[in-house]
Parts: sequence; C-alpha cells; structure tokens
Amino acid sequence: MVHVGLDLSRKKIDVCALSPAGEKLLETNAPPTPEGLARLVASMASMGSITAVIESMTGARFVHDTLEAMGWDVKMADARKAKGLAPLACKTDKIDAEVLARLSLHDLVPEVWLPSDPVRKERERARYRIFLVHRRSQLKNRIHATLIQFQEPCPGTDICGVRGKAVMKQMDIPDPWKGNMLASLRLIDDLNREIGTCEAELKTLGLKHAYMPQLMTIPGIGPILAYTIASEIGDITRFATPRKLVGYTGLSPRVIQSGEKDWRGPLTKTGPKYLRWALIAAATHACHHPAYEPHYNATIARLGQRRGPKVARIEVARKLAAAIWMMLSHHTEFAPASPTKSLAA
Repeated sequence: MVHVGLDLSRKKIDVCALSPAGEKLLETNAPPTPEGLARLVASMASMGSITAVIESMTGARFVHDTLEAMGWDVKMADARKAKGLAPLACKTDKIDAEVLARLSLHDLVPEVWLPSDPVRKERERARYRIFLVHRRSQLKNRIHATLIQFQEPCPGTDICGVRGKAVMKQMDIPDPWKGNMLASLRLIDDLNREIGTCEAELKTLGLKHAYMPQLMTIPGIGPILAYTIASEIGDITRFATPRKLVGYTGLSPRVIQSGEKDWRGPLTKTGPKYLRWALIAAATHACHHPAYEPHYNATIARLGQRRGPKVARIEVARKLAAAIWMMLSHHTEFAPASPTKSLAA
C-alpha cells in the first residue's frame, strides 16, 4: 500500500508518495484538471494500490471524486485538525503533502464526513437562497445609510414597496447617491423574483424529503428553514447522541480546562455556518413557545437587555438542535419537555 499526500492550490497539486516503510517514493506536482489527474494516476499505476489524503477545501471534493473514479482510495482530512496533529515551523506545499502522506501511513487522518451527491445538491439549493437573501439585505442597508446620510425620513416600513419607491424618486438627493439608490431598488426587485423562484423550488422538493414532516412541527420552522436544516444535517444516524449534533452546529461554547481552572469562551462555530444561521432564525420565533419562553425571559433578566436576548436565542437554538435529534432519530413530532427541563445536551 502506497500512501500519497495531496496539497491542493489554485493551479497545481503537490504530491508526495511514501512506501509502507515510510520511504519517499515520489515527489511531484500536477494540474488539478481531469487531464492532469489522469496523467498523475497513469504515472503511478506501477506502484500498486494507493491510499491518498487531501485536505478539505474549495475544489478538494472534485479532486477526491475524480481520483476515486480512477481507482484510488482517497480520504478527506479536516484541515484544522490535521494542522493540530502536525504543527510545523516551516510550511510549504511540499511539506504539507508529505505531512498528509505520513498521517495516512500511521493511520492518523482526521477524516471528515462527505455528503452524498443528492445531499450536496440539496445544500447548494438552500445555500444559494441564503446567499441571495443576504445580498438583498445588504442593498436595503445601503439604501437606509443613504437616507440617513442626507437626513431624509424613511418612507414607511417597506422601502421597496410601491409607495416607498415613489417617495424616494422625489427625494432631493444629489447624484451619484440617488442614482445608486434607485439602481439598488431595481436590483432588489430582481433578487425578489429570483428568491421567489428558489423558495418555490425548495417547497416542491421538500415534499419528498423524509425529514420535512417532523421538522415542520417545530415552532419557528417553516418549509424553507426545514429544508435548509435537513440538507445541512444530511444523515441523522451519523450523530450518536444529541450532544454530537449540538457540537456539530458550533453553538456550544469553547471549553478550556487546566487543573482547577475551567474557562468558557465564545462559540466554537464548527460545522456549517448555514445550519447555525437556520437554527438561530428558528429560535427567534421558538423563544416565545411555552417550552422555551420562561428560560428565555430568565436569561434576559439575568444578563440584561443588551446581551441577554442574544445569549438566550443561542441557548434556545441549542435546545432545538437536541430536540431535532430526538425527533429525527425516533421519527416523532415536536413534543418538548416541561419548561423546567432542559432539552440541550
């Protein structure tokens, strides 16, 4: 068995191959294209069976799938964990490739879970909608900033409505600010149409998803958020306990313990950011549910109006994640414990 480390950059892949005894057999590079990968596989065909490791990053999944289709056994390593296992004083692409090969040699690869092709497509659809929504919010914020800059009153609650547009067209704002503001309104209209198309597609596809019926019984979760959460979780069976799913969301605080000291820091923010966003969005509505409202209000009273609501929403989001594990694992609907009991792991 030959162990190969692959360090991917924009224009090339650095390759290091080690024998079962740890001897360096090959050190080369290849372009990360189908043709370049095919030439790499052909040049190493005489070495026998190959186990390769590549760090998780943009473009790594393409290399992984292409090489596996050509007969290699390829593992995807968590980039941060791999760096922690092998800290280096000198870091180059060649050294990184050799480090990955040696992690494979000693069976120390911190392998990550790879979603199936259907799950990847679900994630792309949900994430593209989130991307469009964020762009729309940026444009609205830019319009509000222009109004504040020239001390113009906000024309109602919906600046993109018919009345809001008519009022802003009559405002005495000099160019280029007024022209940019009106252009932003036109872009928002285009985004609204695209977002509407995306949401209609998600609702249609969600009817066939196995997790949707359970997720939509949770307060604060509609068909769009349910589809987003389901696509980001993927297969619920890969989480052995509710604590595992809560940890995957990145909503747990960082814990540092040494001797008698126990320090709790900011959120770990591991796992997909889109799952955290969806859970916190759901928690904004779920915090008023009878199961969560007493704890939500108590947290605000303890921490104050400035910090309390943020912390309370995160805590409710953690409780929702634990409830989701129970529901999807046992195929049940939302049935929270009494307000005095915690659902968080």
